Amino acid sequence: MDSFAVVIIGIVVLALVAVVLLGVFYPGSGADQLDWKPTRSPELEAQNEIDDLEQMQAAINAKRRARGAEEITERDVRDRLDSDRREQQEMLDREMADAEIDELLAMKNRRRRSRGQAEITREEYERSLRDPGAGR
Repeated sequence: MDSFAVVIIGIVVLALVAVVLLGVFYPGSGADQLDWKPTRSPELEAQNEIDDLEQMQAAINAKRRARGAEEITERDVRDRLDSDRREQQEMLDREMADAEIDELLAMKNRRRRSRGQAEITREEYERSLRDPGAGR
């Protein structure tokens, strides 16, 4: 290796080691150097979030009342969210099952081709999964 490259690599390694050692052995933290303190306490942040949610709910219900629709409660929102999450999980499960069947069918057809047998369709494969004794 060229001596110039060795010197440059040595300087870079030395600089990295110096930075790491400085971080390890320097007393205090960067927050102390910047005199950083949180502007609000976690309790105040939580209360602000609660207030924001109540304000949004009041605004939504005001619009619903103006339309003549029924007001919505937190329980209604939670129920809707649970329902949407269940539906989303069911869709994901169906997609995963379809992908798994496609993968298994491809492997089965690959084996069948290697043995000189005709490929089977997805419908035939699904039927064999539902009734394992039917294909014999």
